Amino acid sequence: MVNQMNKLFTTTLLLILLSLSVGCTPSAKSEFGFRLPDGDADMGRETFAYMQCNQCHTVVGETFPAIPLADPPYVELGGNLSRIKTYGELVTAIINPSHKLAAGYEAEKVSEGGESNMYVYNGYMTVQELIDLVSFLQSTYHVVPPVYQYRVYP
Repeated sequence: MVNQMNKLFTTTLLLILLSLSVGCTPSAKSEFGFRLPDGDADMGRETFAYMQCNQCHTVVGETFPAIPLADPPYVELGGNLSRIKTYGELVTAIINPSHKLAAGYEAEKVSEGGESNMYVYNGYMTVQELIDLVSFLQSTYHVVPPVYQYRVYP
C-alpha cells in the first residue's frame, strides 16, 4: 500500500513539474536571450542631438541647442524614478514609440488616433546609434527609493 502511494505521489509530482516546465518555454516573440552590446553614452548624446530628439524631448541635467519652431510638449526623459528604466523599455520606446505612450501627458498632445507623434527612425538610425542612444538615456535615469509619508497616530 505504501509503495503504491509513493508511486502515485512520484507520478503526480512528475506531472506537475512537467506542466510547469512547459509554461516556462518562451514564446516566439519572447525577449529571452536578446541583448545588444554595450554602447557609448557620449556618442548616444550626439545621436540624440543629431536625430533632433530635443525637438520634443528634454533630458534632466542636459542642455541641447534650441530647435526653431519646436513646440511643447517636451516629454521629459531621465531623472529620478522609483524603479529602473530597463534596457528593453528604452529600446522599445525608440523603435516602437506607439507601444506605450508617454505617461503623465495628455494623450491628444503626444499621440493622434492612438499612434505616438514620435517620428519612427527605424529606417534612418543605425543599430550602433540605437545602442549608443540607449546607453546615453540609461545614464540619465537614477533609481531612488519611493517617498512614503506615514501617518503617526497619537
